[in-house]
Amino acid sequence: MPKKIIITIARQYGSGGREIGEKISQALNIPMYDKEIITDAASKGDMSPEILKTADESAANSLLYTLAMGSNIAGATMHFGYKMPINDKLFILQSELIKEYADKSSCVIIGRCADYVLRDRKDVLRIFVYGDLESRKARISERYPDIKSSQIVDTINKTDKRRSSYYNFYTGNKWGKFDNYDMAINSSTLGIDGAVDVIVSAAKRLIGE
Repeated sequence: MPKKIIITIARQYGSGGREIGEKISQALNIPMYDKEIITDAASKGDMSPEILKTADESAANSLLYTLAMGSNIAGATMHFGYKMPINDKLFILQSELIKEYADKSSCVIIGRCADYVLRDRKDVLRIFVYGDLESRKARISERYPDIKSSQIVDTINKTDKRRSSYYNFYTGNKWGKFDNYDMAINSSTLGIDGAVDVIVSAAKRLIGE
């Protein structure tokens, strides 16, 4: 590729955002980072991957911490004697890694406020993937048969609420708000492959192919 492109994907649960990211990665022959970020963060911070997994995309929800740091912690200086919650250590480690990935090569990054972390860069295409409830229910039922049908809607709501709280807490912005992204893609209308085609076409246009 003549130019570098970093594609960040925020997504509603069950919208197929991760699969879209995988297919974009394959189409453009660039790496994708998702769960790998946890392993790299554990190594970078000399911490247990299992402990970090429990904190992944979950805001600290500490009133003391929020009052001390303001609406988000990006770039904040820690107060002497304050013990940073594991969630916040993970966010900082992940943010550092996301910047390293972006500096190294073109890539796809799933979730973890990557659009915000890389907000000052000009080589980023910020995507939000959403879908209608029935399509998301069907997708979750197919991919996660261990989730009972009676629990799917509750799982969707809880997961989206967790992702929203995480994003809102750490960025001070609103998750899913259209002007935080370059493109909002309805995977229910376009389908997974259709969404991939649109995003890949936009990425190639931006890098001059």
